[in-house]
Amino acid sequence: MIDHIGFSVSDYARAKAFYTQALAPLGYTLIIEAGANQTESGHPAAGFGKDGKPDFWIGGEGKLEKPVHVALTADDRKTVDAFHRAALSAGGKDNGAPGLRPQYHPNYYGAFVLDPDGHNIEAVCHAPA
Repeated sequence: MIDHIGFSVSDYARAKAFYTQALAPLGYTLIIEAGANQTESGHPAAGFGKDGKPDFWIGGEGKLEKPVHVALTADDRKTVDAFHRAALSAGGKDNGAPGLRPQYHPNYYGAFVLDPDGHNIEAVCHAPA
């Protein structure tokens, strides 16, 4: 139902480096980058995704109003674990180690990391172990 999502970051270069590393285990890569002269905001933007479709966007630079929460689908629990390790290695802060979250449903396996701006980025797998 959602085609893509985007949110602002305070330091574009730092955020682009973080997401390049943190999203790699999920199969996401930097697909497109728009310069400041190509965006409505007048700030650069980067689109990450799979199979040539950028559906996860970061951009802008400056003061952030409120952090966001974004959950990305992982194919299996091992990938959730790899996302968590990669995001921490890229400078993220742990906001919930990989594990079951039965309060959502019995097979909800997720991990949460705060990016350099405090955005809560999650990888989640809904499949049984």
